[in-house]
Amino acid sequence: MPAILLLSGSPGPLSREAAGPPPRSEAILHHAAGILSGLGLTTEFVSVRDLPPEDLVRVNFESPHLQQIQEKVAQAAGIVISAPVYKASYPGVLKALLDLLDQDAFTGKVILPIATGGTLAHLLAIDFAMKPVLAVMGATHILKGIYILSSQIQFEADGTLRLEADIEERLQAGIRALAQAVK
Repeated sequence: MPAILLLSGSPGPLSREAAGPPPRSEAILHHAAGILSGLGLTTEFVSVRDLPPEDLVRVNFESPHLQQIQEKVAQAAGIVISAPVYKASYPGVLKALLDLLDQDAFTGKVILPIATGGTLAHLLAIDFAMKPVLAVMGATHILKGIYILSSQIQFEADGTLRLEADIEERLQAGIRALAQAVK
């Protein structure tokens, strides 16, 4: 059964409040995990926050945390990368993590990029900021990206994620395309 790596590029804490929801881009990944599970695929979750900041800043290629992430990337048949967009690009902490991965880490992987942002002004961040880096890292099968406005993501009182219907449909279609490509 192919494994899908869910990579969160959100540098934010899980929540400003201890019991609050995760960052939107990360909540999307957890939602995607449920969809993937329903399609018979296993998932593994990795966050940029899994790597100690000093390992990122000091470019510590020997970090045991980095080695674990490298192994998860190597074992994955597909990768869903989700990140917030700030100032027309994904967070620098995600770029720092990608810089620490092997140059060809995404060779042979199917990649589904997802970005969340506050306005449509950042819509092209997937195509002009994310995809070129993924391609340089060996990705040749990058699926159509999914951009989601923050206003299209809501949380119920119990913390359950609720997406607008058209976004839910696009996410489901992207996940199905990923599942089809890795099987």
